[in-house]
Amino acid sequence: MPDFVKDKRLFHTPVEFAMNKIGGTYKMPILWRLKDKKWRFNELQKSLSHASDRMLSKALKELVEDGFVTKEVFPEVPPRVEYSITERGIKSIEIIDALRNYGLDLMKDFGIDTL
Repeated sequence: MPDFVKDKRLFHTPVEFAMNKIGGTYKMPILWRLKDKKWRFNELQKSLSHASDRMLSKALKELVEDGFVTKEVFPEVPPRVEYSITERGIKSIEIIDALRNYGLDLMKDFGIDTL
């Protein structure tokens, strides 16, 4: 497949492009949590305690911009914001699940206790 440019970035493979969209430290864990229910920012923050506010906000913003997640702001005082997964995001869950299972298998192969 020939190289291609999207958003001023050069990609060499479709896998590289997909990992750019859902990869990284926080995007897959966010999508995994949103597969079952809507979450508020503070709930995600507590669930991903190793994520700084800045990094969690950045990952959520990118997921919203790329159409994997929707952000709904309720006109309340204080404002309430809920995040939910989209159809595009749901399609990524199968891939995330496969990577998760592969990671668990690798951990066993390397003698890492998976509980």
